[in-house]
Amino acid sequence: MVARTNEPVSEPSLQPGDIFLTRGTSLVSRLIRLCTRHVGESRTKVNHVGLVVEGGPLDSALVVEALGLVSRHRLWERYALRRRTAVAVYRPIGLEPEAIERIVRRAESYVGREYGYAMILAHLADWLLLGSYVFRRLAGSDAYPICSWVVAHAFAAGGQGFGVEPGEASPDDIWDFVTSRPRAFAQVRELLPLRSAEQPANLTPAGR
Repeated sequence: MVARTNEPVSEPSLQPGDIFLTRGTSLVSRLIRLCTRHVGESRTKVNHVGLVVEGGPLDSALVVEALGLVSRHRLWERYALRRRTAVAVYRPIGLEPEAIERIVRRAESYVGREYGYAMILAHLADWLLLGSYVFRRLAGSDAYPICSWVVAHAFAAGGQGFGVEPGEASPDDIWDFVTSRPRAFAQVRELLPLRSAEQPANLTPAGR
């Protein structure tokens, strides 16, 4: 009998400042992808985004992401068993260590804050207005951040952006930006479910 563990199989190490993006299968995930899709744009790939704040192997690297609260935890612990949730990782290229430190510090400053559910409604309202930046501007608040707000404002603290105002950014905006600029962002991991040694490679992946 082959011993089974919960260790990642052939996964890359992560670094502070890496961006992870996820694609879930729940109704909420699908709705987020729908209401963040721009007019005339191809189908949205991701519905959630977060930031690596402490590097290391995939099973030990720490991330900050906005869930019910903005929290700091191991990426592997949250997503390894969500076998239908795909996870991609992109790494900014050429940033000075000081910029990475500012990005991480800003992301960690949000830890403990409540999720900005009103911002999700604002995204929906702006989507109904064909993608205008109206309700998100009115609803924007550091007190109640959403996932893309945390990442976009963290990068703004490091002098970086994603082609839109930080309060306007959605996971899809961040995805479009990093995937279209291979000289600025390296793909560390493609958009696939995490896999552990206890999960056979041919197993159909079970998600946010």
